[in-house]
Amino acid sequence: MTVIINPFDAGGFTLAEMTEAINILPNRYSRITDLGLFRSEPITQTVVLVEYANGTINLLPATNRGGPAAVAKRDTGAVRGFAVPHIPYDDYILPGDFQGVRAQIYGEQSDPLAGIMNKRLIKMKAKHDLTREYMQINALRGILKSGSGATVYNFFTEFGVAQLDVDFVLGTAGTDVAAKCRQVLDYIEDNLNGEVMTEVRALVDRTFWGKLIGHAKVADAYKYFASAPNPLRDDLRRTGFEFAGITFEVYNGNATLSDGATSEPFLPAGEGVAFPIGTLDTFTTYDAPANLIETVNTEGLPFYARQYIRESGDAVVVHTESNPLPLNKRPRLTIRLRSSN
Repeated sequence: MTVIINPFDAGGFTLAEMTEAINILPNRYSRITDLGLFRSEPITQTVVLVEYANGTINLLPATNRGGPAAVAKRDTGAVRGFAVPHIPYDDYILPGDFQGVRAQIYGEQSDPLAGIMNKRLIKMKAKHDLTREYMQINALRGILKSGSGATVYNFFTEFGVAQLDVDFVLGTAGTDVAAKCRQVLDYIEDNLNGEVMTEVRALVDRTFWGKLIGHAKVADAYKYFASAPNPLRDDLRRTGFEFAGITFEVYNGNATLSDGATSEPFLPAGEGVAFPIGTLDTFTTYDAPANLIETVNTEGLPFYARQYIRESGDAVVVHTESNPLPLNKRPRLTIRLRSSN
């Protein structure tokens, strides 16, 4: 009897090795990650429980030496449960993809099968990265969305608070834009409730940016902005422009939703979002374990990958998945920016 061998088994493509490979691939969509905004935290379960009490930090009283210590007080806020979204994505390697293919066409890979698998993982990882970025920017704005564009959680509703926004009225030459910035800063400082921050940053779309740097009371500040990139020579949309305590930068990300036809910008036209940098526990992305027997009760990883022969025997299935829950625990710290004219 002829023994049928899965050629990919010989390459050591186990769950652990493929998962390690997909996790070390570079992230192509990483502005939110680059800012260090959402702290990544692995969890062993598929539901996150949050006790919402604004995370108030109380001062500690002084006592006599040898006297009783202050006892930690437990928050008594309402508990919210958030199920972690499950995002599986499969691709296939067909016999014709590697039959008769020589190794050298895949660059320096000595094994053509390894080259094929690596190319599949790169493309699949890019889709997971874009989905993660899309989910995180929307969570930052207060409403977590899935890759279909549907709302998963409205954090304002979940935590029973109203969204804060500031109309910059940039179409009016007499608008005191610096005062609008101070209003944003006041909103954030008033809602820290025991949190900390190092600075305030704002991601805005190109329309808002154009109105901002072109405004009569901002134009000179932009023109003579003292920075390593010179505004008279360089494009500050990516490096940022600091004005009245807020660093503004353009964020023009967009994605095609899972229907394959609808494109959605990460920020609505003419809007932006301001938020604190350097918080301790406001923005967190929880990563749950994969929906696999091997990963039950283990700490979750950002991405998983495995391969197996399709039941019909005519393809190798490359299965990937991610299970991220970007959570904005203090949605009133993220301020909607807009201009009504």
